Amino acid sequence: MADITPSVSQTAVTEAAARLREAAATGTPGPPVRELIGRDDAVAAYAVQLRLSAERIAAGATVVGRKIGLTSAAVQQQLGVDQPDFGILYDDMAYSGGDTVPYDSVLQPRVEAEVAFVLKDDPADGPLDAEQVRAAIDYAVPALEICGSRVANWDISFGDTVADNASAGAYVLGPLRRTLAEAEPKEVGMEMTIDGEVVSTGSGEACLGDPINAVVWLARQAREFGEPLRAGQVVLSGALGPMCPVEPGATVTATLTGLGRVCVHFGK
Repeated sequence: MADITPSVSQTAVTEAAARLREAAATGTPGPPVRELIGRDDAVAAYAVQLRLSAERIAAGATVVGRKIGLTSAAVQQQLGVDQPDFGILYDDMAYSGGDTVPYDSVLQPRVEAEVAFVLKDDPADGPLDAEQVRAAIDYAVPALEICGSRVANWDISFGDTVADNASAGAYVLGPLRRTLAEAEPKEVGMEMTIDGEVVSTGSGEACLGDPINAVVWLARQAREFGEPLRAGQVVLSGALGPMCPVEPGATVTATLTGLGRVCVHFGK
């Protein structure tokens, strides 16, 4: 990842990273980091995220894509924020539909349903508009994102969640692949159940008006931060409805019209 110059002291960035690192290592959520880096200071928050990312990569993790967060008005209201953010997806976060995810592998897990895209080209140069981004997408799949927070009780501001890798935990991709000629993301309807009970509904339009708009935003942000999106990467485009907490032993299933179903089980 490229370096960015934080607007707070390096000491503050170091302390914030240490706080989140300890929470992840011990499995015990800790206090927020906003008093160190500010509630809404994106530059400082991404500096923390990049610091932790460099450590994770040095320890052997491989970057496989990005996630876009806070795209849905419902989720923004849940968390008290008003703008999207992005985080990094690593190979050890990936699951396939039907897999069982160890419950304690994600702190304070909450699940949301979304459209995921896999890229066939690098949306790195040029205008990075909707036409270019659509052309760079190989296919879309239904996805579940398992969000997690290293901050106790999800007591987060924008700065907290960005620093904490946009509250990323794990993700699950469904089995069916659809090209954009076969399925239009903004027309997708979503229903998510936990143990058969409907807990969240939404649509493609809930994701910044169109999940493609979210990927356009991400492509531009990624280039600005010095690490453009690349062919083969996965992009989680953002929630289509409210995210929901899960308990050990739960089964979560999302149905996305035109894209099929995706299911995941949680260990006890």
